[in-house]
Amino acid sequence: MSLCSYIHDHCCTLFTFILLFNSKGISGATFNFVNKCDYTVWPGIYGSPKLDSTGFELSKGSSRSFQAPTGWSGRFWGRTGCDFDNSGQGVCATGDCASGQLECNGMTAAPPATLAEFTLGSGSQDFYDVSLVDGYNLPMMIDVSGGSGTCASTGCVEDLNRRCPAELKADGGGACKSACGAFGSPEYCCSGAYGSPSTCKPSIYSEMFKSACPRSYSYAYDDATSTFTCTGADYTITFCPNLPTPKSAMDPPPKPTTTTTTDGSGSGSESESGTGFRPVEESELASSWLANLATGESSNSGPLWSVQYSIFVGISLFLCFIHFFIVLFMY
Repeated sequence: MSLCSYIHDHCCTLFTFILLFNSKGISGATFNFVNKCDYTVWPGIYGSPKLDSTGFELSKGSSRSFQAPTGWSGRFWGRTGCDFDNSGQGVCATGDCASGQLECNGMTAAPPATLAEFTLGSGSQDFYDVSLVDGYNLPMMIDVSGGSGTCASTGCVEDLNRRCPAELKADGGGACKSACGAFGSPEYCCSGAYGSPSTCKPSIYSEMFKSACPRSYSYAYDDATSTFTCTGADYTITFCPNLPTPKSAMDPPPKPTTTTTTDGSGSGSESESGTGFRPVEESELASSWLANLATGESSNSGPLWSVQYSIFVGISLFLCFIHFFIVLFMY
């Protein structure tokens, strides 16, 4: 074996491992949809670039996954009470996307509907939230796997249809309108003279939503405790989730930290992102880091994980170069 071949077989293998280990944050995310409702849900997908589907059937107890590239931005929601024929033509009682088909084909949800909104970073932070700005039709939860950063779960696990005020109830009672959807007035819609965070304030109706689902958007400028971030993660969107876990949407609202993202209405703004996630003790990280490295999972404590990874890469490269000079001297 030649010297070049020897070095190539050993050092380049190490470089390949490092690249594979670091590729998660730049390859997009996997979205896994899970239906825990006692009925069929027809998820809708609106976003760019287009995923493998824009609408599909998800029967009780089933799941389906999609891969999204970095930079993808869009929303997911659950349609209920749908009636589609064999050719995929039909309508839904709630969350209908007005395409007249199983596939939404670039159409978004007709309010009221619970929305899961995402913007995937290109090697940087993902932003995500569950929004009730367009009303509510069923419980929804976003859970995170892998990734670095706060990476908290968020969503609304309460059945707001049961506590919906009469004036907000949608026809048929299968959904609860937002105050904007019900009344259309500028103070509820954050429009016109009320089109800024300083002039549009929470209403008695948005406060009702916020009380039941403290981590969800309750009105357009509810950024501070409703937008979450994570880097290099995969996401599970669960319809009708079970009782919340310690990281769930029923935890107290997180303390805000300033960051730039999009607000619940989809327009850009300088907003605040929540950080309400249980801090991971350093001793816990120290004991779990090597196990996470072996399985490809990362800790949810971003800065410490980044330092550990940098040390790992530095030591690996240093040993590789030492190995190079030893082999060169021997030859």
